[in-house]
Amino acid sequence: MPGPGSCERHRTAGRVSTALGAGLRALAAATPAAPALSDDEQRITRADLEERTNRLARVFAAHGVRRGSLVSIALPNGVRHVEASVAAWKLGAVPQPVSHRLPPGELDALLAVADPALVVGLRPTDGRSWLPGDHDASAESAAPLPDVIGPSWKAPTSGGSTGRPKIIVSGQDASIEAVVARAPSLRIDRDGVMLCTAPLYHNAPFMFSLLALLQGHHVVLMRRFDAERTLGLVEQHRVTWLYVVPTMMGRMLRLPEPVRRAADLSSLRTVLHVGAPCPPHVKRGWIDWCGPEKLLELYSGTEAQANAMIDGREWLAHPGSVGQVKAGRMKVCDAEGRELPPGEIGEIWMRPADDRPTYHYIGAEPRERDGWESLGDMGHFDADGYLYLADRRTDMILVGGANVYPAEVEAALSEHPAVLSSAVIGLPDDDYGNVVHAIVQPGAPVDADALSAHLADRLAPYKIPRTIEFTEEAVRDDAGKVRRSALRAARLPAV
Repeated sequence: MPGPGSCERHRTAGRVSTALGAGLRALAAATPAAPALSDDEQRITRADLEERTNRLARVFAAHGVRRGSLVSIALPNGVRHVEASVAAWKLGAVPQPVSHRLPPGELDALLAVADPALVVGLRPTDGRSWLPGDHDASAESAAPLPDVIGPSWKAPTSGGSTGRPKIIVSGQDASIEAVVARAPSLRIDRDGVMLCTAPLYHNAPFMFSLLALLQGHHVVLMRRFDAERTLGLVEQHRVTWLYVVPTMMGRMLRLPEPVRRAADLSSLRTVLHVGAPCPPHVKRGWIDWCGPEKLLELYSGTEAQANAMIDGREWLAHPGSVGQVKAGRMKVCDAEGRELPPGEIGEIWMRPADDRPTYHYIGAEPRERDGWESLGDMGHFDADGYLYLADRRTDMILVGGANVYPAEVEAALSEHPAVLSSAVIGLPDDDYGNVVHAIVQPGAPVDADALSAHLADRLAPYKIPRTIEFTEEAVRDDAGKVRRSALRAARLPAV
């Protein structure tokens, strides 16, 4: 068994690999008192993390977790959520985050697909092995475990546009060499401070938090996003790397001017946003607030076949773009699979640069054509190779033969100061085939006529919602995601 400061390496397929647990152990040995994780209730050091996850891993092993097992983590954001992932890694198992708010029926459906060796947090009803989130592992040994490199380092869940659960198992093994290689391109440097603002059951905040931890960051976890509190945490912890989605960005921009002016964001080196198209006025607001050099946008899927990235300076030269392709390959095609020239909107298809799989599904099959795969997004390239998103293929609304992209209408709605969030869907119409319907969460009094007048200055007439519905509930979750298919289904008449 390796010593506390050792970093055992494995030779796999002709390359030397370091287990993720060994990498974290080396960080703890180098600076044991450095902070590793904080949440709303506690703060633990690197040495604490090492000992606590060794103990927790032994509890997992006693529940049948082995190399290659999935461990479903159904916990709110907090130190224990991350500890559960690290404990899984130390056994060669694969952490599989799921929402801690799932009702029993949805949880059972997801677990039937994933078939994990252990569920942590929510209690399943099918009798499979389970551990409460607050389980006390202090009686277990804190000694290091033998290093094991698991076959995958994460397996997030996605319902996609269908709502049916699927597991996206990463094609990267659980080694420092395979996983941390992505960190520099995302500007996750060594020994910074990362603030996670979104639920860890979503891939992006889960992945970025773990990458930051592996790079020696102090990872600060918010239980739930709050715009003003986010600014306070940035100042309090001297955050260097901030994860946000456009919905959060808009809410922070809407804070009273004195609150924004008093916020100290000088420690920030990178503000990365992902998850949904960013309305141009929100992007410009953040560029003006923080400086273009700090803004970084990533377009990719959990499947990670390819990605595009753009910083604030590039965006000012190519407003609205999500950047040039930085990893893998992308092309835009029409419905028959013919590649389209610059400027024409079609479906975005991707493939890895070396054609080695970057993931595999459990519970689904990829949308594939001649080695290229699609996540259902639409968009176009310009003549300089910059990608512009339109919307998802399944969300596009055909109104009298004209295409309406919900994200464009939602971006225009978001420019109204009374709109907190919105979702745009198509509803059937005998005359046009479909008409545009907007679901709006207002933050101040506003009526449909005022919003229609606002949109008339920004959109072609056929894109303006025929009907506008107001709701007090958020139409997007804390990761900025909206499931338009479910919203549409709920508004269709029963058949």
